[in-house]
Amino acid sequence: MLKRTTLFATLAVLGLGTSAYSADLERPRVVQPPKYTPPPPAKKPVIAGWYLRGHIGMSNQRVGSLHNVLFDGVDDLDFLDPGGFSSAPVAGGGVGYRFNSHLRGDITAEYRGKADFSALDRYDFVDDGDPSTWDGTNEYSAKKSEWLLLANAYVDLGSWHGISPYVGAGIGASRNTIHHFRDINVPNEGVAYGGTDSKWNFAWALHAGLGYQITDALTLDVGYSYLDLGDAQSGDIITYEGANTVDNPMHFEDLTSHDFKLGFRYQFGGGYTPEPEYVAYDPAPSYKPPVFK
Repeated sequence: MLKRTTLFATLAVLGLGTSAYSADLERPRVVQPPKYTPPPPAKKPVIAGWYLRGHIGMSNQRVGSLHNVLFDGVDDLDFLDPGGFSSAPVAGGGVGYRFNSHLRGDITAEYRGKADFSALDRYDFVDDGDPSTWDGTNEYSAKKSEWLLLANAYVDLGSWHGISPYVGAGIGASRNTIHHFRDINVPNEGVAYGGTDSKWNFAWALHAGLGYQITDALTLDVGYSYLDLGDAQSGDIITYEGANTVDNPMHFEDLTSHDFKLGFRYQFGGGYTPEPEYVAYDPAPSYKPPVFK
């Protein structure tokens, strides 16, 4: 009896196991497709916007000519050294606006440091054609500085690997100052001097350079500018004895400069991306029913 009961129990267990295994074989397994996650939105470059700029550099200045009212009483005047300026530091800054990927403009203020000036002439009150009868020489020295205000417009010519060449032009005003003018006449043991004087002039500029995109907002600017600064003059020139019979400042005419500058531009609102990288992705996949395996 016990053996029969054990046999029936064993057959029952085997039967249940077989039924469960058969049920597992017959029940379909549902395989869900992967959950769709939308990609991030495409990156959109910020083109227009306000920016700040700053720069430092060096000037390389020239003077077209010198003139003094007393020159008119000299028959023969010869400049052995027509005069020139030493290099001087410049520093400036401004605010601008980018209109699109090619056009921008800014307003700048710049201080141009003191540049040393020197020149040498010889004169003859009576031009008799004899080079041995020169009456004397004048050795001129002075310093010159400026405040320069410009409204500028630029055209960016494109971008290659983050480098953007540009050209531009500007107009404005320059306050030219002559400091510590000296006129030393060595043969005649004469000295004259002029006080510091300033003069506002119309000014214009031509620009060219390269911008390098460091970040979306920050650009390194390496630039060159040709400047026409107008004229300048010293104070009234008087002798060391304080004598003077006429108002005779020394006039510095047609001042120009070749400037080389290094600066930065920072654009607000994310900055300008000259070569935007858009995220490419397929549209959302169409719905597919579950696959039964």
